[in-house]
Parts: sequence; structure tokens; C-alpha cells
Amino acid sequence: MRTRLLALIAAAILAALGAATPAAQAAVPAIDGQMCTDGGGTVEYESTKGSWICVDGTHNGKSID
Repeated sequence: MRTRLLALIAAAILAALGAATPAAQAAVPAIDGQMCTDGGGTVEYESTKGSWICVDGTHNGKSID
């Protein structure tokens, strides 16, 4: 009985986390290369993080999606 209860609780927690994740990602506007350059910045590769970022301009330091 305990195993079923624990499985039910775990499933409910995972379902709640799965439903909340897309909403959190949608709340943050994505920056693309065009938005970066339109804001006066340049798109550069940051080798320490392995990702593209916007340098200078209105979106300085933001990750490029």
C-alpha cells in the first residue's frame, strides 16, 4: 500500500513540474541574433559556456536562442 501511495505522490509531483516548465519558459522572451543586432549589439560565441550571447546593446549578456 505504501508503494502505491508513494508512486501516486511522485506521479503528481512530476505532472505538476511538467506543467509548470513550459509556462516558465514562455514567460521569458527569447532573444535571437536579429534582435541583438537591432539593439546595437553583436552576436558572439562564448566558449566557456558553449553558447551564443549578445554583446553590447540593449540585450547585453543575454543568451541567443
